[in-house]
Amino acid sequence: MSGFPKDAMRMLKETSRTFYIPITFLQKELKYSVAAAYLVFRAIDEIEDHEELDNDVKCTILMKVSELFKQPFDNQEYLRILGRTKDQMPEVTLRLEEWLQACPKDALPIVTNAASEMAFGMAKWAKANWDIRTCEDLDDYTYYVAGLVGVMLSDLWEHYGEEKTDRELAIGYGRGLQAVNILRNEKEDWDERGVSFVPDGWNRAKLFEYAEVNLAKADEYMKFLKKKSILLFCRLPLALAQKTLKAMKEGREKITRAEVEQTVEEVQIS
Repeated sequence: MSGFPKDAMRMLKETSRTFYIPITFLQKELKYSVAAAYLVFRAIDEIEDHEELDNDVKCTILMKVSELFKQPFDNQEYLRILGRTKDQMPEVTLRLEEWLQACPKDALPIVTNAASEMAFGMAKWAKANWDIRTCEDLDDYTYYVAGLVGVMLSDLWEHYGEEKTDRELAIGYGRGLQAVNILRNEKEDWDERGVSFVPDGWNRAKLFEYAEVNLAKADEYMKFLKKKSILLFCRLPLALAQKTLKAMKEGREKITRAEVEQTVEEVQIS
């Protein structure tokens, strides 16, 4: 593969400051694969998160997209599935075909398998209006939107970097990051979407505990990694999540830009 579209890196930077930096730590083929995967996931995430679409519409679109990922990607069919919602979708969603084309061919099956499973899970939870009642429900939801990403990354590490990691710990890592997001956006999710990801009978302290248990699995996961570039990639989102959790416990909403920059530096010299 001769190169990676500059525009894809621009889109990555625009849609995720948190993941853009660690992706730049990775070596060529792995960097391209993870960058493309992130954009693919972001494209379908925007469908799930869309504030104006009805849940049944989201469910139908995501189910069809999940099936679409199981064969060579057909962009005309994809645009047909989006139908009238096309006009409401952000650029990252409309350009899904380009992100798939940017992915190195040998990594593409790993990425599309994960994307298919993720779209299916998102469809299921959109239909249920994200009605999370139990810890098992929360585990299921956080698996589809984040734990699954951990598994896909582990598959890519193995494919390119000969790193063999533990699948359950990879899922825990993803869940931990997602739990921090849920804590951070709890009020906003409720006020803007009328959605709560908090199981019945849980208070905020219980949700903190859930995040900490899973971030501890992320710490364990790190012990399997030997390759410097992969270790750096995994270290940064984890450090940022741990610091965000600490800040929220102190009553702050999030960490400052300066704290983010300091963390980026610390991760690279530790």
